Amino acid sequence: MFHSGPRMTKTIGYRDWRWQALWWHHFFLLWSTIHGQTRYSIPEELKQGSVVGNLAKDLGLGLSDIFDRKMHVASEAGEQYFSVDAGKGELVVNDRIDREALCGQSASCVLPLQVVVENPLQSHRIEVEIRDINDNSPMFLTQEINLKIPESVALGKRFPLESAEDPDVGSNSLKTYSLSKNDYFSLKFKDTKNGKAVPELVLEKPLDREKNALHELLLTALDGGNPVKSGTCKIIINVLDNNDNFPIFNENEYKVSLKENSTKGTLVIKLTATDADDGLNGEVKYFFGSRTPDSVLSIFEINDMTGEIVLRGALDYESSKLYLIDITAKDKGIPEMEGHCRVQLDVEDINDNAPEIVLTSKPSPVREDAPSGTVVALISARDLDSGDNGKVTLQLPKRCPFTLKPSFSKNYELVTSGALDRERFSEYNIEITATDSGSPPLSSKKIIPVSITDVNDNPPIFTQPSYNVYLKENGVPGSILYSVSASDLDFGENAKISYSILDSKVQDVSVSSYVYINSDNGSIYSMHSFDYEKLKVFQIQVQAKDQGSPSLSSNATVHVFILDQNDNAPAVIYPSSAMGSLSHQRMPRSAKAGHLVTKVTAVDADSGHNAWISYKVAEATDASLFTVNLYTGEVRTKRAVSEQDDSSQRLLIEIKDDGEPVQSATVTVSIQLEDGLHEPILDLRQKAAEPSKKTGRITLYLILSLASVSVLSLVTFLILAVKCMRNSRSSGTCCMRRSDCDDYKNPNRNLQIQLNTDGPIKYVEVLGGDMLSQSQSFRSCMSPMSEYSDFTLIKPSSTTDFKEVISVLDASLPDSTWTFESQQVSRQ
Repeated sequence: MFHSGPRMTKTIGYRDWRWQALWWHHFFLLWSTIHGQTRYSIPEELKQGSVVGNLAKDLGLGLSDIFDRKMHVASEAGEQYFSVDAGKGELVVNDRIDREALCGQSASCVLPLQVVVENPLQSHRIEVEIRDINDNSPMFLTQEINLKIPESVALGKRFPLESAEDPDVGSNSLKTYSLSKNDYFSLKFKDTKNGKAVPELVLEKPLDREKNALHELLLTALDGGNPVKSGTCKIIINVLDNNDNFPIFNENEYKVSLKENSTKGTLVIKLTATDADDGLNGEVKYFFGSRTPDSVLSIFEINDMTGEIVLRGALDYESSKLYLIDITAKDKGIPEMEGHCRVQLDVEDINDNAPEIVLTSKPSPVREDAPSGTVVALISARDLDSGDNGKVTLQLPKRCPFTLKPSFSKNYELVTSGALDRERFSEYNIEITATDSGSPPLSSKKIIPVSITDVNDNPPIFTQPSYNVYLKENGVPGSILYSVSASDLDFGENAKISYSILDSKVQDVSVSSYVYINSDNGSIYSMHSFDYEKLKVFQIQVQAKDQGSPSLSSNATVHVFILDQNDNAPAVIYPSSAMGSLSHQRMPRSAKAGHLVTKVTAVDADSGHNAWISYKVAEATDASLFTVNLYTGEVRTKRAVSEQDDSSQRLLIEIKDDGEPVQSATVTVSIQLEDGLHEPILDLRQKAAEPSKKTGRITLYLILSLASVSVLSLVTFLILAVKCMRNSRSSGTCCMRRSDCDDYKNPNRNLQIQLNTDGPIKYVEVLGGDMLSQSQSFRSCMSPMSEYSDFTLIKPSSTTDFKEVISVLDASLPDSTWTFESQQVSRQ
């Protein structure tokens, strides 16, 4: 796309260059866009604040982009000559621009600029051409030239004069010279190899010292500007008596070259001038020209006797590429005669400047999910050397997720080239190496820090996927159960974690009614006290969610196991509470030792050791007559009944569990010793078959007792059945053989057996292992009519556990035979 404003050229005569600059400002601001690059053309010396062009319009940017995207100008010239008017989007002059100071005598003067906008980071290259105005007059180095010319000098002899200098270029540069009107001299020009004309004074009429020993002339240098500017130099000519021959050099102009790293004392050239005169008139001495600048005198020196020019200072190609040295050869005659020549010294560049890396814009933080090609920073490279010595290549380290993309001349964009991960590297210190093509090559390095901003790409992670919590029942509501913890690899808000409990059901009740969690630290608290006999285990689904957008989360399972405490005293099943825990028994006096009188049966709602029940006689009418089995509760005679024994015996039996602290209950057994009584009072089945031999009062008691025991057995059976069904829903496993059974687990690792095989209720409980190992456990309940005791093991772990069960059962009931077959333990 090509856009160009009208280019106007007009010649206007003004008296002052400032007015000319103002005219340029109003009528000669030019711009064009060529091949995607915008160029403006302005005259030098514009006032500060002068408008160069509308950047926003020319680059296709809105006025809001100027402020929001922080548009600014970076100059490659070092000085900040231009700035951006944020209100209008215009490029304005920021400082005085002197074309001669910037570009010297170069025909073209272009300032390259970079316009940088951020979010996203972009750069546009523009060029501003600085046009010359005629703001400099031609100027001579000296205001007065003194010449000594013998009166006998031949007509047509030429005397070189000092050249004037004009910093302007083109039509505004030095154009010609003029000489004040006189009868003896005229002005002519000599072309030199560098293309500049040197004025020479030409003798047109013989001199006569006796008539006129002094001539004063005025040399005027004129430029081609409009209006024309000029400079003058006064020429004073002293007419001398005869020394007829001038020293003559072999050439009028010599051309030599030296490398810029030449050392002090290096010979530049040896000049030779000859004089045809004899004696002192033919002896020549060499001098620098009278108008030689100090910059030459500080670097070179000449041997006045030999004509050798040597270095006395250091050459620097970057400071000055060319030296023009005027040499004068003088003889010793009276008057002395002079010869002139010029030495042109070209300085050869060497690779003595390392390349420089310039950060045009500060690197912007990069999101870790930034796509490849995202611009991070703008970089330029420069080398003060020339040719191959000034050609620079940039290189990044290997395995770096960034690359350099060339944009335009010696300018690069630092862009992403691979995936970024802030959790691995939150900041990159990118080392850029710049190497030139010189021999040997020189290099420099620059480290550019690039920070990576976080993106919420990591969910919170718990320290473990599931937790096991063991909680004693009857705890204080509001006490802490456990503290879960999760961590997030992200940063800032993306790493802030809040905890919550996902809704689920525990025994058809929302888990939130059991526990709550501190959303900040993950501490889980109980809402009320737990009862092992009602709830043994439940699960909590905890979610950890970060504060990112969108937020990420993860879940963990907390298994809460309620540990049993001895909070239930043994409950007497027989005799039932309806009978007031008082058992009335009848026994024949003919009973022998070991005679079974009755059996006390009790159960404990607790588990494990807390449910192990033992029986002992606390009080007795005759302690020597009766005993109770420690584990079964069977009341038997210790000896045969004698005639001396009271017919009415009373026993107070204490029932204890094995918990801590111990819980206990008592039951009273009243025994009536009678003669001629042969059948046990507990044989209810035979008793029902036999005709009644007792009084109606006794028969009524027996019927009431039987009914009470039957009702109690039925209620117990229903309670156990309901409990089994509830546990089967939560654990998914239950065994029923002849009656209901429920399984449960206990953290005690030791095998535990609670056995009751006689009496109206048959009961056994076997526990083994712990919750963590998921070991087996079983409980079996039998009806009072069972003749055999069978047990089914739930989730068995090994045959060794069965053998251990059998060994314990054999020790408890030595009169029974226990067998193991198909995961069942049977009593025969």
